[in-house]
Amino acid sequence: MNTEKANLKAADASARRRLQGVVVSDKMSKTVIVRVDRTATHPMYRKQYRVSRRYKAHDEENAYHSGDVVTIEETRPVSRDKRWRVVSKVSKN
Repeated sequence: MNTEKANLKAADASARRRLQGVVVSDKMSKTVIVRVDRTATHPMYRKQYRVSRRYKAHDEENAYHSGDVVTIEETRPVSRDKRWRVVSKVSKN
């Protein structure tokens, strides 16, 4: 029975989305805003352009600052706007 629970937890953790982006604001306590860029193709003109989206992510120790490239992971709702948490720092600008 315990192995079944462990397998369910492992499957749940692997199903979480992970994104990589740049911290653009660290002014809030325990929260950073991460900008995630992706490319999209225009359906008619076939030109590629950059689309960005900003996510509020939980940062328990206030360890990440503006300019850091980080990985964020989807998680349970922490507050009204926060559904992501910072997993690790990839590099620093």
